Amino acid sequence: MKKTEARRLAITLGVLIPAALFAWAGSSDTVEWSGVPLYAVVVAAAFIVQWLVYIPSQIFHTERFFDLTGSLTYSLITLGVLAANEDRGVRATVLGVLVIVWAVRLGSFLFIRISKDKSDSRFDEIKKSPMRFFNVWTIQGLWITVTASAAWIAISSNNQSKPDVLFYVGICIWVVGFAFEVIADAQKRRFRARTDKTEPFITSGLWAWSQHPNYFGEVAMWTGIALVALGNLSGWQLIGLMSPVFVYVLLTKVSGIPTLEAKAETKWGDDPAYQAYKARTSILFPMPPRRK
Repeated sequence: MKKTEARRLAITLGVLIPAALFAWAGSSDTVEWSGVPLYAVVVAAAFIVQWLVYIPSQIFHTERFFDLTGSLTYSLITLGVLAANEDRGVRATVLGVLVIVWAVRLGSFLFIRISKDKSDSRFDEIKKSPMRFFNVWTIQGLWITVTASAAWIAISSNNQSKPDVLFYVGICIWVVGFAFEVIADAQKRRFRARTDKTEPFITSGLWAWSQHPNYFGEVAMWTGIALVALGNLSGWQLIGLMSPVFVYVLLTKVSGIPTLEAKAETKWGDDPAYQAYKARTSILFPMPPRRK
């Protein structure tokens, strides 16, 4: 086996092992479906959906349905786990609504965007290698599993607690995050569609308070969902609280902000206006612009 192939196989195993650990820990006190812990079924389904869509995507060398598949996985599995737990409480139902609303909104936004752009440059090189392309879909399965873990474990849990203070605090935080993401995306879309192209990058609206207000909204929403879910979690199920931490690390250290920052530096790194914008504007958490 070539070193490259061995490395890509190691990546696959490196993704599946933590997913299996999440399935085991999160299933510690969940209802069963056909004799199997419901949460374990949910985790397996998240990966199976990605692999099934990968097949035609690889055949036709297209990434067009990648983001849409991710959002549909969130929605369909959430509906499925809600239906499977007939003894779910108010907390579980609210969690289902929050996840589905987020997934439908973001999925439709991303699908419309790639339909207009026709392609996603991130996949230009990846699509050339079937195994590398497969790993991207597998990694998406892990992203879905960890991100939705708090909600899915809480919905499938045998412990269905009544709403408490943190339940309502979590909903409020989710609403704030959702508003930030929707407004930031709308402002960016209008900016790109403007006829006056004198300004190369957006610095107005929420983007004057944060360089990545949509990502702040994402972190806030999953933090809110974790707080709503907390009352249904106990023991090993508390692994679901890694959800907002995972989202924050992913967006700030891995594929979100670092990737966009690198592209921006390539485009505008020598532009004094861009450097001034970076100097006065918070990277993630919204704050008033800093004065010189």
